Amino acid sequence: MNESTEFEYVGFWLRVWASLIDTVLMLIVIFPILFAIYGSEKLASGVTLSGPANILISYVLPAIVVILFWIARQATPGKMAIGATIVDAKTGGKPSLRQDLIRYAGYFVSTIPFCLGLIWVGIDKRKQGWHDKLAGTVVVRRKKRGAEPVRFEG
Repeated sequence: MNESTEFEYVGFWLRVWASLIDTVLMLIVIFPILFAIYGSEKLASGVTLSGPANILISYVLPAIVVILFWIARQATPGKMAIGATIVDAKTGGKPSLRQDLIRYAGYFVSTIPFCLGLIWVGIDKRKQGWHDKLAGTVVVRRKKRGAEPVRFEG
């Protein structure tokens, strides 16, 4: 088995932080579009938005954007902000399009049962959520190394 001392698995709280960054960025894109289509009164009233426009904007657009980021950068902006990338769990290489699609669909599998598949990242030794396990991926980042090793003179 190939081991790397250069990389580490990215754990639960860093991935939560990356997800929050991605969510805020996605909302910055989605809300103006929804506002333009539905208007302020309908959005402010809390009425559940339905119809093809909402499905395209709230579900299809995010899926396309996320998968395109994974294809181009192996990470979303949130993962890039924390220095993380998604890699094939066996080779450490770039995941295939098939893996990216399975990973995205796996988010639903991970989320539906009380987010247990996402929480799994916190207890798994390779920090894999169910979506990672289904797709055969792991999330890694370079280990933090200082410019100079710490030495104490004594």
